[in-house]
Amino acid sequence: MAKAIHSMIRVLDEARSIDFYRRAFGLEIADRLDFENFTLVYLSNGESPFEVELTVNKGRTEPYDLGDGYGHLAVLVEDLAAEHARFEAEGLNPRKMVEFAPDGELVAKFFFVADPDGYEIEVLQRGGRFK
Repeated sequence: MAKAIHSMIRVLDEARSIDFYRRAFGLEIADRLDFENFTLVYLSNGESPFEVELTVNKGRTEPYDLGDGYGHLAVLVEDLAAEHARFEAEGLNPRKMVEFAPDGELVAKFFFVADPDGYEIEVLQRGGRFK
């Protein structure tokens, strides 16, 4: 059986990205591997063993083209409204909260936020199938 362990994203500014993920999701550096041409930074917290791997290619000055294939990362929170207010207070520019209820049946409550490199992150209210 396979176990999901991390998702890798390429970032332009290591410090800016670490600051965002720390302030937004409480992720801290679990490991940092520095190589000649790139650095890998693994971020995690005590909520889950899953990590976000930041890849910083040295010498890169142009933002990455995310293309039309990237979807999003998703995280769960206990109190969506409180987190949305916290994101706003932190200046993280969350988008509006949404209640997704096709056919009148609530499937999810969420909002999206973009990290400094434009990667979309869905912040979901814990509940239902999202445990």
